[in-house]
Order: sequence, then structure tokens, then C-alpha cells
Amino acid sequence: MGKILTPGAKAPDFSLTREDGTQISLKSLRDSIIVLYFYPRADTPGCSREAIAFNGLRKQFEKAGAVILGVSADPVKAQGKFRDKYSLSFPLLSDETHKMLKAYGAWGKKSMYGKTFLGVHRITYLIDRNGKVAHVWPKVKVEGHAEDVLDAVRKL
Repeated sequence: MGKILTPGAKAPDFSLTREDGTQISLKSLRDSIIVLYFYPRADTPGCSREAIAFNGLRKQFEKAGAVILGVSADPVKAQGKFRDKYSLSFPLLSDETHKMLKAYGAWGKKSMYGKTFLGVHRITYLIDRNGKVAHVWPKVKVEGHAEDVLDAVRKL
């Protein structure tokens, strides 16, 4: 796995395609608080629960000045189907090259059922209005996570 960023670090810039085919970059979101959450795969049980939880709190995140971005290595088309299936109303970004995933320490070795493989680690970053990492959740447990992140956003 790449190195996980620490609070105070400058968030690496990125420009990725979202589920609707448009581009989003870190620079385009300056002056916003950014909730950047990485998930292993669209439309799997844990990833679906996490996305639904963030979506359910989206208006509260917006009221607190935060933008939610979900990122995985899934193709844009899969991200669009995921968005549509669960009526998600925040951007889902596709990083099929893994460049951005690696920059944020979210791509690396994983193991399941005795097999080792490369994949996306479930990590969330809170990035402040100055483009600095304010908080990191390196090993996310889905239940209650969106609420924990919202609490941290409100404290910024």
C-alpha cells in the first residue's frame, strides 16, 4: 500500500472523471471542505452501505460547507450505474490508472480468503479549505463512519 497521508500534509492534486463523464480536480474545489472517501468496488454490500450513509447526510455536509467525493478504480460506466441504482447525489470518481489512489495511499496489497491481490483500501480523508489534510480514517468501518466524518467537518 502507498503511504497514507497524515494531518497537515498537502493533499495531492488530482483530476479525475466522474460518473457523468465530467472532470473534477482538487483545484476546482478550492475554498471547500472535501470529504474524500475511497471504496473498494461499486455496488458491493459494504460500499453500497457507505455510499447510502454519506448520501443520507449530504445536505448536512453541504450545510457545513463540505463536498463529498467517492473514489474507486471502477470504470466510469460502473460508477454511473452505482449512482443511478442508489440515487446517489454526490460525485463518484474513477481512477482506473490508480495514480490518484496511490498518491493517497489507498491502493495496495490486500488479502481475502488466503489470497493476496492489489486493490483499493477503504480510507477517508478530510481536506480543509486550504488543501491540507485535516483528518484521516485509515481503516474505515462502515457503520457510523459517515456520522463520524460529519462530526469532524463541523469541528473545522
